[in-house]
Amino acid sequence: MRHLPTLRKAVTTALGAVVAAMLVAGCGTTPADESAAWSPERLAQEARDDIASGQLDRAARLLERLEGRTAGTVMSQQAQLDRAWVMYRLGERAQALSILDRFIRLHPTSAGIDYALYLQGLANFNDNLGLFSRISRQDLAERDQQASRDAYQSFRRLVEQYPTSRYAEDARLRMNYIVNSLAAYELHVARYYFRRGAYLAAANRAQQAVQEFQQSPSTEEALYLMVQSYDRLGLGPLRDDTLRVLKANFPESTLLRDGWRATDKPWWQIW
Repeated sequence: MRHLPTLRKAVTTALGAVVAAMLVAGCGTTPADESAAWSPERLAQEARDDIASGQLDRAARLLERLEGRTAGTVMSQQAQLDRAWVMYRLGERAQALSILDRFIRLHPTSAGIDYALYLQGLANFNDNLGLFSRISRQDLAERDQQASRDAYQSFRRLVEQYPTSRYAEDARLRMNYIVNSLAAYELHVARYYFRRGAYLAAANRAQQAVQEFQQSPSTEEALYLMVQSYDRLGLGPLRDDTLRVLKANFPESTLLRDGWRATDKPWWQIW
């Protein structure tokens, strides 16, 4: 019986040695990352090939490695922009925007700053075209418009600071779309208030649409809604003044003749 502790210690030591051997064997079979020994040029080429073949997850990993390997160089800046695009294409909007925010902050004089601003605007712009809005009854103008406003700011900065950029013309077109979308959103909210009898709130929201987005297609209906709201509130002078503005700017307005009609379904609505 006096020999049992010695035996127990020997068994424990043996088991420990077996476990350690198994761990060492397991580590020895872990495949090495072959890209660890690649040159920056090969990393860049492999990432380009992966992007071309649609292997975006692998491309993102290679570009991240390339960015760290070449920190402080133009190649690193290009890797950041490429990785931002890859994350954008993968639907990782938050990561794409994080990379772009950092790039714009750290490299304000980079030759790629116009592209960074364009991609930043594009990531926010396309956020308004998500799957939910396509398959539901919710129109694009009925959603919260913060992403649109952020996209507009990026596109505006691009157009104002780099008017000759290859991305400037497309940015201008998207800015025009965003303005119309924001105006339609304000009008949507104004209609909501009007239908619930909150006529003062409806008039104020419609007035905001007119003041901020005078050239948008929503201006005509916004003025008409103001006329109707002031009429419900018994504010005759304001109603008459707004009506004169409506007639002067939209003399052929069907709203004056027919009033409101049911809103058309969005182009994607099939039921």
